[in-house]
Amino acid sequence: MAKENTLTGPNKNLIILHFTVFIWGFTGILGQLISISAVQLVWYRVIIAFISLFLYFKFNKTDVKIVKKTLFQLVFTGGLVGAHWVLFFASIKLSTVPVALVCTSSITLFTAVLEPLVNKSKISKLEILAGLLIITGIVLIFKFETKYTKGIIAGLTCALCASLFSIINSRFVKKMEAPTIAFYELAGAVFWISLYLLLTGGFTSSLILKNSDIGYLLLLGTICTSLAYVAGVSVMRELSAFKVALITNLEPVYGILMSFIFFGDMNKMTTGFWVGAIIILSTIFLYPVAQKQIVKRKNRSQS
Repeated sequence: MAKENTLTGPNKNLIILHFTVFIWGFTGILGQLISISAVQLVWYRVIIAFISLFLYFKFNKTDVKIVKKTLFQLVFTGGLVGAHWVLFFASIKLSTVPVALVCTSSITLFTAVLEPLVNKSKISKLEILAGLLIITGIVLIFKFETKYTKGIIAGLTCALCASLFSIINSRFVKKMEAPTIAFYELAGAVFWISLYLLLTGGFTSSLILKNSDIGYLLLLGTICTSLAYVAGVSVMRELSAFKVALITNLEPVYGILMSFIFFGDMNKMTTGFWVGAIIILSTIFLYPVAQKQIVKRKNRSQS
């Protein structure tokens, strides 16, 4: 009798999600290397990602037609996606890569509170506890300084936007294909950011790219955005928005490690970093175990 393939369903999606989060961790490095402003950076990013998905659909002759109501919903959700990315890179430019990544990890706590409210379900004490533990771990990694206040606010608002569109996408992905969702949300992000640039006089010579920026933006727009975004949305077919948010908290660990490697700051890895990283990793990997134990106890009490 053949062994059952374990890389199916949730297991396969968890592997895809971890790989996706690793790629997301690299975006902070690219954000630091690219010289243009946060809004301009994201404008180029979403245009490149949108075009790459458009070419993918054309090459595969995929029909992505949707009803008008869903189109408007996805375009508006794209506004949240665009705002999330703009605020993320703004946080990096107003502070540092580690500070920005630390702040955006509060997505777990936001999702633990907001997902039950949106889905009209009971707030899980376990999810709140997991969210608080992760925040504790993150705070231990770096001691925030007052000069980074604006960066911290941008990072926390970025996390709120990410939490909202993750919850929305977890509902969309039940009835639509992930690439289609990503395509229209990226189109929405292009629209809203372009409108913002138009209203604020952002279409100036400052949009002209340096040669070094072009390669970084192509990598950011294709691999780190269109590919990673489709993968990130697709796993929500099997995984809850909270579980996705929980795994996404590995992004600061990956990103901070990479920032040390790329920018030669390995000597700055303090005891606080390792303690915080252990708390985050332990919470992520022990949460499913605790959840299973709770379900088992409930089943026993009901039988």
